[in-house]
Amino acid sequence: MKIIAVGMNYAQHNKELGHTQVNTNPVIFMKPDSAILKDGKPFFIPDFSNEIHYETELVVRINRLGKNIASRFADRYYDALTVGIDFTARDLQRKFREQGGPWELSKGFDSSAAIGDFVPVGRYKDIQNLNFSLTIDGKEVQRGCTADMLFKVDDIIAYVSQFVTLKIGDLLFTGTPVGVGPISVGQHLQGYLEGENLLDFYVR
Repeated sequence: MKIIAVGMNYAQHNKELGHTQVNTNPVIFMKPDSAILKDGKPFFIPDFSNEIHYETELVVRINRLGKNIASRFADRYYDALTVGIDFTARDLQRKFREQGGPWELSKGFDSSAAIGDFVPVGRYKDIQNLNFSLTIDGKEVQRGCTADMLFKVDDIIAYVSQFVTLKIGDLLFTGTPVGVGPISVGQHLQGYLEGENLLDFYVR
């Protein structure tokens, strides 16, 4: 399986990071399968970064093999949703960008893709109108709504599938809203989708 992720998919988040350009297509990056963190296992802050940020996102699970998928058929290619965190080594990301090089290592390191429990997509009337949030030690630190996405889930799938064949079990991280921030040892992170706690783990 592979992890496909979308960057800069919420306007207010782009503003908080100082991104002013308007993208005509989704910004896509990949994470390896070794980035997966699941089943409530703790996240261990890596030694190579002093600034790990959380980025809370809706995660979509692919359930069919697909290539060159049309947007109008894209909803046939996923069956479940959850809340995930795209952990980012922000200090490394800045360094790599300043050097003009790729920044995958700041996003794709081990355990950098935390995922919660999946729920059937059929539970929700409209996946483009879902609220999700993150609390740290019981305090809400980030909240978003999929209605605010610059590129909708089905359009992202159509775009990506032009270049990469989607396979059963692939995960799509759909972008983070405004409110990202740093984590520290000992914190308790909980992710919610429409008020349901799907993600729950500690930082070590």
